[in-house]
Amino acid sequence: MKYWLYLAIAIISEITATSSLKASEGFTRLLPSIAVVIGYSLSFYFLSLTLKAIPIGITYAIWAGLGIVLLAIVGWVFYGQKLDTPALIGMAFILAGVLIMNLFSKTVSH
Repeated sequence: MKYWLYLAIAIISEITATSSLKASEGFTRLLPSIAVVIGYSLSFYFLSLTLKAIPIGITYAIWAGLGIVLLAIVGWVFYGQKLDTPALIGMAFILAGVLIMNLFSKTVSH
């Protein structure tokens, strides 16, 4: 169970870092730039811990899939970026894929 917590921390750290990357305006703003470095460092550290117990393909699919969806939501909420119908449908497919892998795949260790 702790490895799933590590994966959640990795995802949240990556979302924070990527959102801060946008806010850093090309690393011209100090605090968001620091958040980028710290966020990505934490993300990769916890991702590496996750890989001790969860297969790399499953880990990366969950990390990337949820990252895409959550970053789209962050972009919409904090940066006013629009999400049209095809984007929402695509994100629904990504979430469905992550759920199918977690609920039905024999390669996921619970």
